[in-house]
Amino acid sequence: MIYHPARSLKVGYSVSKKHGKSVVRNRVKRLMRAAFYNVKPQIKQNVYIIFLPKVRENYSYAEFLKDMKYMLSKEGII
Repeated sequence: MIYHPARSLKVGYSVSKKHGKSVVRNRVKRLMRAAFYNVKPQIKQNVYIIFLPKVRENYSYAEFLKDMKYMLSKEGII
């Protein structure tokens, strides 16, 4: 995760070809968007955020949600 102060909340997702073919990359982006949708109401700052997932065998919504909450709370964004 990379973030920077901003005037409004903006989010980007970057999934490289190391994650697999386009079907897998698109699934990873969908999972990250869904996880962020649930975390978004808790965000108390306007920032630009870019999420860069680690390469894994299996990706799950629960893991993304847990990791996003941890990273955002660690940085004081939520």
